[in-house]
Parts: sequence; C-alpha cells; structure tokens
Amino acid sequence: MFDSEFLKRLEYLSLLSKRVFQGQLLAQRRTKQTGGGVEFADHRQYMHGDDLRYLDWNVYARHGDLLLRRFQEEEDLHIYILLDCSRSMNSGQTDPNLKVDKFTFARQLAAALAYIALSNLDRVSIIGYDDKIRATMPLARGKDNVLSVLRFLEKLETSGEATHLSAVVGDFVRRAPRSGLVLVISDLFDQTGFRSGVDLLRHRRFEPHVIQVHTPSEANPSVLGDVELFDVESNQSRKVTVTEKKLRQYQEMFQAFLRDIETYCKTYGLSHTRATADIPYDEVLLKMMRVAGAVS
Repeated sequence: MFDSEFLKRLEYLSLLSKRVFQGQLLAQRRTKQTGGGVEFADHRQYMHGDDLRYLDWNVYARHGDLLLRRFQEEEDLHIYILLDCSRSMNSGQTDPNLKVDKFTFARQLAAALAYIALSNLDRVSIIGYDDKIRATMPLARGKDNVLSVLRFLEKLETSGEATHLSAVVGDFVRRAPRSGLVLVISDLFDQTGFRSGVDLLRHRRFEPHVIQVHTPSEANPSVLGDVELFDVESNQSRKVTVTEKKLRQYQEMFQAFLRDIETYCKTYGLSHTRATADIPYDEVLLKMMRVAGAVS
C-alpha cells in the first residue's frame, strides 16, 4: 500500500505545506508567553510577584511605566487522526473502476496527513475506531517516525458491528493529553449520527476537521431488479426490488445526506472535506491546502 512512489509524493506534499493553524490545516501554533521567546509580541502591566528580569527597563526609564515584555513562542501542535475502521469502510473492494478500496484510500489520506505533520515537527497520534477505540498509535514527533506510522496503518483492519463516533470521542477526550487538531476520516455512516461526537470535540476545545469519504457507487449505485441488500455492520439483510424510481429516490437521499453534513459544518464554522475514493489522495490533500490558504 505504501511503496517508494507513495513516499516521494508525500515528500512533495510536505514541501508544499505551510504552517497555517488559523486555516485549520496542519500547522505550528504560536502562543504569547511572558519572558524569553522567539519574537517580541507586546507588553502587559507588571503585577506583584512577576519576574523582574522581564521588565522593559527602557520603557520604565522613558515613561516610568512598569511593563513586562511578552514574546511569541512556538508551540508544537498535537494532531489526532480518528480513522473509521468500521466494516462499511470496506466498500469498493470489488469495484473494477477503483484503484483502491475506500478503507485503503482512507489510510492513504491518514498516512499523508501524518507525514506532513511529522515533517512540520508536530506531534501526531492515530486512533482506529468503529463503535469503540480499537487501536491507538501513541503521539510521535519527527520524520523518523514515518515508518512506524505506515506499519501501524498497514496492520489496521476493519471490524465491529456498528459505528459510534460519540462514544469513541467520549473515550478519546479522556485519554488525550491536551487539545489540538482532530482529523476525523470516515464515511460518516454512523447509526447514532456523527454530530454529537464532533460537538463534544468542539466543546472540549479541540479543532475538528471532518474528512468524509465514499465511493462513486455508494452515491450512484447501478443495481436494478430483485436484489438482497446486506448491512455489513448490523448483519441484517432485506430482499427488495430496485426500480428506476427507487434508484432516483436513493440518489436524492444520498445527496441530501451530503448536503446535511456540509450545512452542519458550515453552521459551526468547521472545516469539511469530501472526497470519493476514485480521486488520488494527493489531489484531495492539495485541495485541503488551497482551502486553508497553504498553497495557491
């Protein structure tokens, strides 16, 4: 899944990326700290007990004001990738029009995002989930850890009988050492709905970015006639007769599902990327960078 050509394309993406946390893409965050930092930011009023070493004596000599110098200090960003490993992510395995199935595509996206973050010296963790957290790659920093990331992703398998993002996020926020950017990579086929999980991330001061993936055949299936539909997550099946009318109704419902997700993200100012598995992962990443202002 991750050959030498894949790594070359990752390096190219890494060179294009910029540190734009304000754009809610991979970045290094800058915080204002009192004292020795990287770049002067501003002053604040002296308070009893403050370290006198950071008083601006030039300002005091000229104006008699007791002001402390504050500096911009770079703080490495914590990036968490929540990767959907439920069985619905297996879609596309038998589709001859796809080079990779949906789960492989999602893992390629996760690998590329993790590589860019590691190249920018941010801390990265990957969490595989379905109805609960199934596997966790601990926080890592630096490009030396890229092989660990690739090995972790190659070993991941789909599992579970449902998708439950809300329960997963509840567990995740208890484990996370601190807040940061959370990239949710999923088809969002969640029986309980995905909103409560993303809402919890927002309320706990994380920065969610929703990356929704699906296959072309999920949006526009070509089946007609008598078929038996099987739900891979609930193991339920149903025999139905698919007519042209029912096919159009399904397509309309699927488009409404996509619009609903987009509207939700816009309402709360969340970054949202939608991609089908027939589009190369690097094109998806470049689109995300353009939206965030990282590349023109």
